[in-house]
Amino acid sequence: MKLELDLQEMLRVAVEEARLGLSEGGIPIGAALFDQNGTLLGRGHNRRVQEGDPSVHGETDAFRKAGRQRNYRDKIMVTTLAPCWYCSGLVRQFNIGTVIVGESLNFPGGIEWLREHGVRVIDMKSDECIYLLKDYITANPAVWNEDIGEE
Repeated sequence: MKLELDLQEMLRVAVEEARLGLSEGGIPIGAALFDQNGTLLGRGHNRRVQEGDPSVHGETDAFRKAGRQRNYRDKIMVTTLAPCWYCSGLVRQFNIGTVIVGESLNFPGGIEWLREHGVRVIDMKSDECIYLLKDYITANPAVWNEDIGEE
């Protein structure tokens, strides 16, 4: 990955998606898939609530919207929240080389597992991402627990 890529700008795309999801009544988690040069391939957000589909996480939405790629090793998944096990599996299945995480405080997901398997993970520790989701969780604990598979 080129060091001159603007990670904050890439994260901004994911945050825009998270805010869009919130405005639709959904969980504010957004993601975007970029190539190694920073070209946006696809963007999306968690639409579980809006579509009644438990498989539409931010990362899966961005991944699907990016369309087929010949290779994913040089791709960068940017997400406002550490990927859950489902989305971490997507990263591993397609060998996505880098994951930029807005935050992992509200939910640590599978980032250590990804690192153990050679995925470059950068946690931006973004206050904006932390508080966007924290405020949602406080207001909607039942929906959040459903999202992460808790009772």
